Amino acid sequence: MKQSTTIEISDFPLWDKMKEQHRLLSFDLEITARCNNDCRHCYINLPSGDRLARSRELTLREIGNIADQAVELGAVWVLISGGEPLLREDFPEIYLLLKRKGLLVSVFTNATLVREEHIALFTMFPPRDIEITVYGATQETYERVTGRPGSFAAFTAGLNRLLECGVKVRLKAMAIRSNFHELPAIADFCHARTKDFFRFDPQLHLRFDRDEERNLMIRAERLTPEEIVALERSDEGRFASLQKNCDILIQEEVAHTGCDHLFHCGLGVGSFNVGYDGTFRLCSSLWAPETICDLRQGYCCCPL
Repeated sequence: MKQSTTIEISDFPLWDKMKEQHRLLSFDLEITARCNNDCRHCYINLPSGDRLARSRELTLREIGNIADQAVELGAVWVLISGGEPLLREDFPEIYLLLKRKGLLVSVFTNATLVREEHIALFTMFPPRDIEITVYGATQETYERVTGRPGSFAAFTAGLNRLLECGVKVRLKAMAIRSNFHELPAIADFCHARTKDFFRFDPQLHLRFDRDEERNLMIRAERLTPEEIVALERSDEGRFASLQKNCDILIQEEVAHTGCDHLFHCGLGVGSFNVGYDGTFRLCSSLWAPETICDLRQGYCCCPL
């Protein structure tokens, strides 16, 4: 009988192989734009009952086709996001389909819709991780952000279910005007529940559908540059990491002097993003028409 061996994931020869060949590593899959919350800062959310949005969502077969192509290109990891992905009744089927492709699967969720069926699914077929956004440490702040009465209780119940079953949970926060006063309490809330991970993001994107009324709300939620700098400096570990990354970017910029590439961030080299309606983007933040392709139609979305 062949003796099994165990090695650390960081020692897998896969990483050297991928580095040499510049292979695709991961992709993001937005399986819906619908959400049961109505967060003030969100750039994508549509009502949970939006029939048009639902009719445009990728089918299980389309998702399988995209995953097959990604795996063939070398992908080993997929992020399922939304909207709120648990809104899809076929979420378990989508999740298992991607797992059967041999992919590591991560899930972004607000945790308010976590049910026993999800717990059973994640327990039997563990995800790489589940990342949950904490909008506030109190009901008042949380529901001011989400715009949904009762969402704080649903969030805490869902989070507790996941933690109790031992699923790997990562917690994060959006740093916005509505919860700025509570960010230290949010950090304490997160650190008390998981030692693995906590991060915050102060970058707010405008609406992909260009809804100007919602864009005004998003602009009002943005912190000033001075507030963001002070916030970054308040976390010594995070600030040290930012400084290190900035040094790397400066070195890369010097190395790329004379290069005509538009991006030097690795955009489209190791990952890509697919929207809920089959739009292909190099990353979730890039919405320039000339960089978007409709996978269902097979053409670039930019006007000629």
